[in-house]
Amino acid sequence: MKKILFLLLLLGCVGIAGAQRYAIVDSKYILERMTDYKQAQLKLDQFSEQWQKEIDSKQANLDKMYKEYEAEQVMLSDELKKKREDQLYNLEKELRDLQRKRFGFEGDLFKKRQELIKPVQDKVYNAIQKIAVQRSYDFILDKSEGITVIFADPKLDKSEDVLRELGVK
Repeated sequence: MKKILFLLLLLGCVGIAGAQRYAIVDSKYILERMTDYKQAQLKLDQFSEQWQKEIDSKQANLDKMYKEYEAEQVMLSDELKKKREDQLYNLEKELRDLQRKRFGFEGDLFKKRQELIKPVQDKVYNAIQKIAVQRSYDFILDKSEGITVIFADPKLDKSEDVLRELGVK
C-alpha cells in the first residue's frame, strides 16, 4: 500500500512539474556582453578611482601631520598638544566621514551605481520578462549568483491563499 501511495505521489509531482515551463538565464553573462553595461561600469570605475585618490590624498596629509606632531610633541606645551591632538582628531573624523559618504551604504558610489547600472539591468529584466510572456514560461531562474527567480507567472503566486489560511487580511 505504501509503495502504491508513494508511486502515485511521485507521478503527481512529475505531472505538476511537467506542466510548468521554466528557463534559466545567466544575467552576469548577459550584462558582460552589453556595450551599455561596459560603458556604465567604466564610468563607475572612474568615479570610484577619483574618489579613492581624494581619500588617499587626505590620508597622506593626515599621516604627515601626525608624524610632525609626534616629532614636535616633546617641545609643545600642554595647551598646544591638546590643540594639535584635537586638530588631528577632527581631520581623522572628516576622513572617515568622507569614506562613508563616498563608499558607505547608500553613499555616492551606491547612488552612481543606481544611476548608471540600474537602467541597463532594467533593460535586461524587461527583455527577460518579454521572452517569458511570449514563450509562456512560468519561471525564469537566474544562475549568475546562485539560483534566483527573476520572473514568475503571477497566476502561480499563492501568497494570498497562504495569508487567508493564516487568517491574515
